[in-house]
Amino acid sequence: MAVPTASPLFLRETEIRRGVELLYFGYSHLTRSIDEGLAAQGLGRAHHRALYFVARQPDLSVGELIALLAITKQSLGRVLTDLTDRGLIETRPGKADRRQRLLRLTSEGAALEAELFAALRDKMAAAYSSAGQGAVGGFWSVLESLIPEAERIRVSALGR
Repeated sequence: MAVPTASPLFLRETEIRRGVELLYFGYSHLTRSIDEGLAAQGLGRAHHRALYFVARQPDLSVGELIALLAITKQSLGRVLTDLTDRGLIETRPGKADRRQRLLRLTSEGAALEAELFAALRDKMAAAYSSAGQGAVGGFWSVLESLIPEAERIRVSALGR
């Protein structure tokens, strides 16, 4: 299949709409690949996002997770209660500030997150392979540019 190229006037509404649509449908199909595994556990995508980011940064504070996910404390509270009750996440007090709650996956939580990530990894690896090595950096640049400058530091810290 020939890869469609953007018009030299790539900022026209047609190209922007095409990008928005591809982003929406691509993400939708990516996340659907784990919906069945989540549903089997009685969990949803919000639970997955919490598991994913706690796996990326063990001992992440509740406040940092709220900031990463851009959700309310109340919404995260429900998700964390579910995950804690199921034995997937554990909390411990902070070292410097005992009021701080630090989050860490249990061994069961780490196993579930690894299983879910494997499905995402396979789908992303196939898409990257199909698009070609040169497309990956451009894709990352576009996505990074969608993130407000003030939040990019937080996002880039996840990879370290």
